[in-house]
Amino acid sequence: MDPKLKTDDKLYNRLSVDDAVVLLVDHQTGLLSLARDLPAADFQNNVLGLAKAAKYFNLPTILTTSFEDGPNGPLMPEIKEMFPEADYIARPGQINAWDNEDFVKAIEKTGRKQLIIAGIVTEVCVAFPALAAAKAGYDVFVVTDASGTFNNITREAAWLRMQKEGIELMSWFAVACELARDWRVDMEGLANLFHGSIPEYGPLMDSYAAAQAAKK
Repeated sequence: MDPKLKTDDKLYNRLSVDDAVVLLVDHQTGLLSLARDLPAADFQNNVLGLAKAAKYFNLPTILTTSFEDGPNGPLMPEIKEMFPEADYIARPGQINAWDNEDFVKAIEKTGRKQLIIAGIVTEVCVAFPALAAAKAGYDVFVVTDASGTFNNITREAAWLRMQKEGIELMSWFAVACELARDWRVDMEGLANLFHGSIPEYGPLMDSYAAAQAAKK
């Protein structure tokens, strides 16, 4: 039996590759300087890790920016290059992405009900659409380490506000593992995803590869 068929979705509100869509909100070059609750290199690595996971699991991914022509700047080029065919909503001015009709329509078009959201800054660009989506009946999962803001105080206030409305907080690694369900489905592919995006995972996988080679 395919290992994917052995898991029980009724255990809790579990992410599903068949019902999830990824929303990357305002990961713009100008706004990157505001994400100071994590070291800059770690934060950008987490954002790209989430983006790579979305590609790996072939999840619909929607990109949006706010006021690109102003100080916020354009979308991170790495993300734009990774999703050349994705819906790209350049909002002319709306701070809350949910106030943009095209953004909401792009989500509705997917027919999916689980929204995985990350962005800059956490208490505004992430929290506002997350709260609106939860009110609209979606299951919302915020990726904490791929979202950034000024400091820990503003971040934790945003987390509390969202949790109060039933929004779930996860790391991008947890998102990937929950979507994967079982190592046996594609051990090599999943390992490569983690190896390339989680520095701490590199030595573990290198050690495993060396042990496997020694057995041959």
